[in-house]
Amino acid sequence: MNRYSGDIFSGHKRTRPVEYPILPAQPGLIIEVFGEDFVGAVVETLKTHEGDLVRLEDRHGRTRLFQMIRGGFLHEGKRVSLTRHVQKQAPRRSNSGSRRVENVTAKVAMPSRIWVEGLHDAAIVEKVWGHDLRVEGVVVEFIEGLDNLPDRLAEFQPGPGRRVGVLADHLVEGSKESRLTESLGPDVLVTGHPYIDIWAAVKPERLGLRAWPEVPYGEDWKTGICRRVGWSDPKEGWSRVYSAVNSFRDLDATLIGAVERLVDFVTTPELSKADLL
Repeated sequence: MNRYSGDIFSGHKRTRPVEYPILPAQPGLIIEVFGEDFVGAVVETLKTHEGDLVRLEDRHGRTRLFQMIRGGFLHEGKRVSLTRHVQKQAPRRSNSGSRRVENVTAKVAMPSRIWVEGLHDAAIVEKVWGHDLRVEGVVVEFIEGLDNLPDRLAEFQPGPGRRVGVLADHLVEGSKESRLTESLGPDVLVTGHPYIDIWAAVKPERLGLRAWPEVPYGEDWKTGICRRVGWSDPKEGWSRVYSAVNSFRDLDATLIGAVERLVDFVTTPELSKADLL
């Protein structure tokens, strides 16, 4: 008999390693450590130079760290391997609440425009909707009061593909503002809020106020507000108001709706004024 004949590996059977189901170690998952008398909920996973670890907490509040070795745990009576749970990040949101577009440069400005009455209106619109407007290529300009609107429209010559959206303060029925914005044609949309100034469209509680004070007709509104709430002058008042605005949540719903309609009007040609009013 030739003891060197045949397959020299025939007496050494190779077996494939046992495969275990892989389970993400999601916080709160109840598992048992195989071979140890420890059952607990996943608290967290850690990545170290010695390998991945999982921290478990038992029903008595005791926590322990275990290496996440293959097949090292039991889940519902079956052996499993754990992997680190990766929390999916929610889409980042802009200050207006829209989905933030990352790594995008501003588009070339569209022919259409959004006009606001003053510098404070422009600053708040930029702070909340600036990201959205840059993505869409929309320019915001201030016209220093609605009295200038007819001349500015005559100069701009709005038309199809060259729309104008106007944000107005104190846009209530019967006001001077409402009369100035009537019959402006299909390519001009005027929206607004009912307040005498955009300051008042900021939620008063964001500035530590229960409500915006009443200022009698004929008294300068901003000066009257500052006097009643203890601010030195409108310059300090504006600094406080602007600092209180970080997102759309700090603004009254009438202002939010007004700006959103203007953005839709100047960026979506198929929408008519009737669709947005």
